[in-house]
Amino acid sequence: MWARENSRPPPRDVAVIDVGSNSVRLVLYRIEGRAIWTVFNEKVLAGLGKGVAATGRLSLEGRRQALAALKRFRAVVDGANPDEVYTAATAAIREASDGRDFLQDVRRETGLVIRVLSGEEEARYAALGVCAGASKLEGVVGDLGGSSLELSRVTADATLRGVTLPLGPFSLGAPKPLDLEVKGRAMRHLSPIADQFRTETFVAVGGAWRNLALVHMAANAYPLRIVHQYEFPASEALATAQLIARQSKSSLERIPGLSKKRVETLPYAAVVLEAVIDSLSVKTVAISAYGVREGLLFEAMTPQTQALNPLVEGCAALGARLGIAEPLSPALYAWLLPLWSQFVPVFSAERDRVLLEAASHLCDIGARLHPDHRADLAFDQVLRAPIAGQNHAERSFLAVATYYRYANINSALDSPDVVKLLSPERFRRARALGAAMRLGCDLSGRTPELLARTQLELADTRLRILLQAGFADMIQGDQTRKRVSALAEALERQFEIVEEKRP
Repeated sequence: MWARENSRPPPRDVAVIDVGSNSVRLVLYRIEGRAIWTVFNEKVLAGLGKGVAATGRLSLEGRRQALAALKRFRAVVDGANPDEVYTAATAAIREASDGRDFLQDVRRETGLVIRVLSGEEEARYAALGVCAGASKLEGVVGDLGGSSLELSRVTADATLRGVTLPLGPFSLGAPKPLDLEVKGRAMRHLSPIADQFRTETFVAVGGAWRNLALVHMAANAYPLRIVHQYEFPASEALATAQLIARQSKSSLERIPGLSKKRVETLPYAAVVLEAVIDSLSVKTVAISAYGVREGLLFEAMTPQTQALNPLVEGCAALGARLGIAEPLSPALYAWLLPLWSQFVPVFSAERDRVLLEAASHLCDIGARLHPDHRADLAFDQVLRAPIAGQNHAERSFLAVATYYRYANINSALDSPDVVKLLSPERFRRARALGAAMRLGCDLSGRTPELLARTQLELADTRLRILLQAGFADMIQGDQTRKRVSALAEALERQFEIVEEKRP
């Protein structure tokens, strides 16, 4: 069902300060209903957890860097003046003997009161964050931080109780060179809970695992450098992890995009992923850019907002921001749904409807762009927009549909590699959807009232355009006829135009 505008709560600005075992981070968000937009994101790899496993105390240099970062973050938060501020500290702070002392220093020098999450809370918020960024997820979420690994099982209806394990790189010995016994130690920690968390789909959360996925993307010339909801077979994840674990520090430093501080922990993260795949019988690894921070935000939403679809909500927010004729979107969806429901699904019946609704919200995003470049620019915006709730094939589907919303049906995309993410059938359906949106927008002059005077219908091998009595003039003109012809061509049908007779 169409998510009406008045059902969405007003936008709000939120800050999250996250004191992790490896990084200290500030993120400013704009929350628009179910859509979560990152406005500002800054991190410092302070390494607070270095040495906690050996000494029981936080790293002195880590404390210095973290405190300096938190002073800056407080200044930024004061300037931004968000509606709400959330804070969280994780494994290093809760396990170090001087963790509470450090937080007292932070409070004294910055005024920030940092909430310390228990291991169970950290696992729960990581899983909630993943749920905030995906629809109807089922599997096991694993959040790897500097000092710990949190596991939670997620079903379509609930996030179940999780566990925390001392399998973060710093707990296993980082930044020292990788010990050959690390995988065995990881396996021993995982063994008692393996049956409880056995899964086909493992959702990996955490910067180290995101970097591992980027290495896999680069090695396979993957056409879309977006890590969120990137999926790859466990066998390939295992091969990539084993490759990284065998690399020397100097070799890892030559990998583009990896910082020197990340190099210290990446081999350990790779070995932990090996152990997880082996212990839990994983078949597919999926990467989530959402985690504890987004989990805090998701928990604060009302149940009604949580139930909204993140893809539809994200596209609605983007379309409202970039378009002009926003009321056209629900009218276009209602106009296309009867036609679209007659086709064999290319994803599933439910997902095809979700994608149709999402695409309808994007029907006008090129309105403010130069007409000579509108199709290409709109394609790039949709393909790379930080909108959650879609896998890479669905992201590509919406981008292709948006491209053909503005381009001639026979135009060739400038990004042919992205099309490889779609089967030929899905590409043809996306192209047809673009042609249908173009027809609807141009036929009606982007006016919902006029669009309602028309109807699309499939009749055997023909596409019929039905016009209410007295509205035949809507179809006059070469451009409108071209739009009808293009949709018919995309659907591999002939077309006919039928005007209702006056009573």
